This record gives sequence, C-alpha cells and structure tokens, in this order.
Amino acid sequence: MRKTFAVLFAASILFAARGEAQVVASAPPPPPPPKPTLQQLGMIIYPSKGQAAQQQALDESACYSWAENQTGLYLQAGSVNTEAAAKAAGQQAAAATEGAAVVGAAKGAIAGVAIGAVAGDANKGAAIGAVAGAMGGRRARKQAAQQAANQGAQQAVAQNKEMVGQFTKAAAVCLEGRGYSAK
Repeated sequence: MRKTFAVLFAASILFAARGEAQVVASAPPPPPPPKPTLQQLGMIIYPSKGQAAQQQALDESACYSWAENQTGLYLQAGSVNTEAAAKAAGQQAAAATEGAAVVGAAKGAIAGVAIGAVAGDANKGAAIGAVAGAMGGRRARKQAAQQAANQGAQQAVAQNKEMVGQFTKAAAVCLEGRGYSAK
C-alpha cells in the first residue's frame, strides 16, 4: 500500500511539473507597442509632385525606416517616463546630501552655545540649536532631492523632444528627396 501511494504521489508531482512547464512555455510575449506615425510626430507632409495617397504611404514608410537607420532611434508610441527620471535624479541628490542633518546639527549646536551662553545655560542652548539645525539640514536635503527630481523630469522631456526632432528632420530630408514638402 505504501509503495503504491509513493509511486502515485511521485507520478502526480511529475505530471504537475510538466503541466506548469507547458503553461510557462506556451505564453506568447506581448506585442510591441505600435510606432507613431510621422503625422503623430508633428510632421506635415504635402505631395508637391501630385503623388497618389498610396504612393505617399509607401514613401512615408520607406522614409521612416531610413530615418531609423540614420539616427539609430526606434520610436515607440507613448510618453516619456518622467517619474523614473525624477526618481533617479532625486536618489542621486539624496545620496549627495547624505550628511546634511549632521552638518545642520553641528552648526545649530555651535550657534546654540553662543545663544545659551548669553541666556545663562550654554548646554541647553547647544541642545536646542542641534535639534533645530538637524531639522533644517533634513529640510534642506528634502528640498535638494525634490529640486533634483524636478530637473531630472524636465531634462528627460527635453532629451526626448530633441531626439524626436532629429528623427523628424531625417524623415523630412528623405521625403523632400522624394518630391514632398515636409515640415
């Protein structure tokens, strides 16, 4: 009885493992996002030599591919991930201002000693100054990280705009060579 149970148990594990492997292997990858059209990139294209709509579509496709090859840019529909750029820049700023609270506490303690000496208790003044300085240092660190995050997001948008500009310029050169006015 035990032998039969062990064999059946081992067989059921084997079949379960095979079934899981098939499920993982049979899932097709998601399709890539569609490429934006030249019109979606802001281009205005006029057939200067009276080209038919079908010919214009073929020329636009060929010039799109040519622009990809010339610039090395392969565009996808969507928007710039400013959140990721902002997060990365904020993390870099946070790392760069790592000791801001400690420096603020030290400066606050020094100022607190002077104020406390005038008030009659230098130790109490140093303690109050250290706490106030540490809070100021933390605030400065957070502000620096937020400012860096904002700049990182703006920089990502600007870089994307510049790259799309290079791509559309290359596509326009190709289209103009084929008898279109392109802006």
